Amino acid sequence: MSLYIEQIEQLVVLQKVDTEMIGLERILEDAPKQLRNLQEKQAYLLQQQEVIQEKIDVLLEQKGRIEFEIENDSQKVKKSKNKLMLVENTKEYHAMMREMDNLEKMNRVREEELNNLLADLNDLEGRKESLQKDIDALGETISAQQSTLDQELADKRARLEILNKDKSHASEAVPAPILVRYNFIRDRIPNPVIVPVSEGVCKGCNVVIPPQTFIDLQKGEQILSCPNCLRIIYWERHFSESE
Repeated sequence: MSLYIEQIEQLVVLQKVDTEMIGLERILEDAPKQLRNLQEKQAYLLQQQEVIQEKIDVLLEQKGRIEFEIENDSQKVKKSKNKLMLVENTKEYHAMMREMDNLEKMNRVREEELNNLLADLNDLEGRKESLQKDIDALGETISAQQSTLDQELADKRARLEILNKDKSHASEAVPAPILVRYNFIRDRIPNPVIVPVSEGVCKGCNVVIPPQTFIDLQKGEQILSCPNCLRIIYWERHFSESE
């Protein structure tokens, strides 16, 4: 195997390693973010639930006050009715009747207010229960992810350590100037960095390379780049023959 073919093969290996490493690093970065997003969503739902509970507490306080007032005025009406038999004159009788009528009207207003309040309470309790279901479901998802995340990330880090060794090994077989050029291209254009040339066409940008460049490429004496996309190129037959 010629030195040129060996360098091309090592560049291809290097590219495969870099591609896998990029994917693993993205997972290592994104996986904790996904868990944090779920935790933040759960915290938001808990906050919303607290807001609803505060409204429920206010309505329950109002409910207690209205029920007390209804009961209190009902007792007054009851006592007034008992006193009617002891009234000595018509004026006092009509005054007591007006008072009872006003108390009963007030209680009817309060009862209507109480019914509306109970409807609001029922609605809030329903929303609170619905939120609790979402919170519980998120809690189960978070627990499941948390239990597997640590092991998953540990596996990915272990794989990265192996890939780093593979990368160092592949880099040793590539001349420093070529390695610098490879890294320069990799930082500036999307994968792949090194591509085959088939029938005179660069498979990175699908543009025909100049005839003289293709002739030089076929000689297999130096590592060349595509004049159009700047990717490192190799003649596909060289690589297939080496395989």
